Amino acid sequence: MRMKGSAIVIGGGIGGLAAGIALTRRGWQVKVLERAATFDEVGAGLSLWPNGVRALDALGVGDQVREQALVETEAGIRNTSGRWLSRTDTQELARRFGPVVMVHRARLLDILRSALPAGALCANAGVTGVGLGERRAEVEHGTGVSQADLLVAADGIDSTVRRSLWPQAPAPRYAGYTAWRLVVDTGRRLSAGGESWGRGERVGIAPLTDGRTYLFCVANAPEGQRNSGSELAEIRRRFGGWHDPIPQLLAAADENAVMRHDIRELPPLASFVTGRAVLLGDAAHAMTPNMGQGANQALEDAVTLAVLLDAYPDVESALAAYDQHRRPRTQVIARRSRRIGITAQWHSAPATALRDLMLRRTPRSALLNALGPILDWQPPGH
Repeated sequence: MRMKGSAIVIGGGIGGLAAGIALTRRGWQVKVLERAATFDEVGAGLSLWPNGVRALDALGVGDQVREQALVETEAGIRNTSGRWLSRTDTQELARRFGPVVMVHRARLLDILRSALPAGALCANAGVTGVGLGERRAEVEHGTGVSQADLLVAADGIDSTVRRSLWPQAPAPRYAGYTAWRLVVDTGRRLSAGGESWGRGERVGIAPLTDGRTYLFCVANAPEGQRNSGSELAEIRRRFGGWHDPIPQLLAAADENAVMRHDIRELPPLASFVTGRAVLLGDAAHAMTPNMGQGANQALEDAVTLAVLLDAYPDVESALAAYDQHRRPRTQVIARRSRRIGITAQWHSAPATALRDLMLRRTPRSALLNALGPILDWQPPGH
């Protein structure tokens, strides 16, 4: 394969690793800079929707991820007593669009890291400075200084590169609710997942193929608030009286497994591109997790970027096309996810009663039809 050029990817998360793989497969010499010194198991469960799985197919790792798929798992939205408000026809969803895969984030990162060429991933390489010339980008980092033809910023919602090269970009904002995430091992695999909605509170359950269960709890709260004692005790207090199997999952949970993060999002940017630098994933369009599309959109970004760099005669033209392809789509999805989160977190009794009634009266087919424009994504040129 003829070498196309050199690229520095900043960030060794899902988007950065995917970009490294996609560019390498198309002949680029790639260096992925990750600030962490080691790659320990971090994170919790992750939803890979059919569009994300399709992107992973384009990266050559789709089959490894598809092995994690759970079939015939019930999903939808319930109330706090367990009554179904809305059911997702998972079989019809899979027939129309492809499988939905629940995977531990650490497992996906392992798969992506193993697909990179040896030596492409540089650990302990936190970025301290970036600069753009007419023909080259330069990055100062923990292991030295690197130059390349292309700079891909996949360094998350608090992107160092975005703050440096997009100084007018808006800062991330708090969505108004906080989330506790954990993986629980009860010794048996659940057959039903989905979310349960209360008043200003939610719980999500997702079975994993190894028999463990990913659990997330959401609540309206002031930004930065933390429990003075045990976070596990706090979610047991809030959600321990909800329907089965939520009390059992919380009873089996380990305090050390609980992670708490305030949910933030990035307001829309005017461009994902400046010079030879491009934003990807959360650095470009960090969104609330209400549609489970954050990682999936990062995977789409990576595949699209590599395809367009192959299709255009120069980096500048390819990046302009990337911005035209990716910015409208991701910002539409981010707005929709934000609206869902607002509705899901309603607190007043009349509002939540009306919301639940509307959910019960909405046909299953309407949900699938609404998801169609998101889930039927194909890489450019397909």
